[in-house]
Amino acid sequence: MLATGASMTGRSHPDTAMLIAQITDLHIRPRGKPAYRVSETNALSERALDVVARLSPRPDLLVITGDLTDCGLAEEYALLRTMLDGLGIPVLLVPGNHDRRETLTAGLSLDSRQVLDGGFVQFVADCGPMRLIGLDTLLPGKSAGALCATRLSFLDRALTEAEGKPVAIFMHHPPFDCGIRHMDAIRLLDGAQEFAAIVARHPNIERILCGHHHRPIVTRFSGTIAQIAPSVTHAVPLDLSEASPSTFHMEPPAYLLHSFREGAGFVTHTAFVERSPGPYPFVLDADYPGSH
Repeated sequence: MLATGASMTGRSHPDTAMLIAQITDLHIRPRGKPAYRVSETNALSERALDVVARLSPRPDLLVITGDLTDCGLAEEYALLRTMLDGLGIPVLLVPGNHDRRETLTAGLSLDSRQVLDGGFVQFVADCGPMRLIGLDTLLPGKSAGALCATRLSFLDRALTEAEGKPVAIFMHHPPFDCGIRHMDAIRLLDGAQEFAAIVARHPNIERILCGHHHRPIVTRFSGTIAQIAPSVTHAVPLDLSEASPSTFHMEPPAYLLHSFREGAGFVTHTAFVERSPGPYPFVLDADYPGSH
């Protein structure tokens, strides 16, 4: 893993786009136990990691935005560590509401540079032309997220020290309502207004990148773009009714691939884990209208 505060400015191809893969909500379980008796999260997560590792060009970095495990068990983190050790790509991560900080820190052997004041698992990494900031929004025992004064101060300081460099913020809990009522009830709640005020003061923030909702969602937020990555495991149904139930189903899993190049900006692609038929060439049939 890439230690907090580490720099990736010495990339082998500095003139190419910086590629950052983002996966989220792995919900790793003890071996042989699917999540909620249905979702084979270990196999799904392992497949997603394999797809990311095989991308060409290869990502410079993988960021995992929380819910690394389902229950925060030592056995779950041990399984995840085995998956990540063979990846061959630097990894940064933040916890989600299903994680436990102390078990995560021990199970993934995070060092003192990755576990900050108060035991929060956060990071600052300068990667090529960008600064990446990871925020710990975990509130133990709760599904909703929080940012206390310590974590907000960490964010404000990391943004100020970026000195105008483009920034991407990674966090588990989204700071905005999306219209799926049962998920809005467990988004970032405590500290959300203070977070929005800090973001508004820093126009160099390119993206706020989240997990938690198990759906691809994008909105404008406090002068920038906030985006939720789809899960690589199970999905929350798209139900915008007032009485949307708290359920999940099995949509095709997906991840985000972020590209940043100076002069071209920050571009995000949503990619499915599963392979589809093709590729096929765009060849017009001779009888196709307009082909003559």
